Amino acid sequence: MDRKTYFLVAGIIFTLVALFHLLRVFEDWPVMIADWSAPKWVSWIALMVAGGLAIFGCRFTANDED
Repeated sequence: MDRKTYFLVAGIIFTLVALFHLLRVFEDWPVMIADWSAPKWVSWIALMVAGGLAIFGCRFTANDED
């Protein structure tokens, strides 16, 4: 797999993760980890991180000059 394909696949995966976190926030889906209920702010942080990684992946795909 070349770098451009890798960055494209990573960008798509992180975009999907960010969209699921966005859906979780707006649809009010609960997340339980053992006895702990994850608050919404955890998904907001995860949305920003995954969204940033998705943007970087797409930018690297566009800027890769192989």
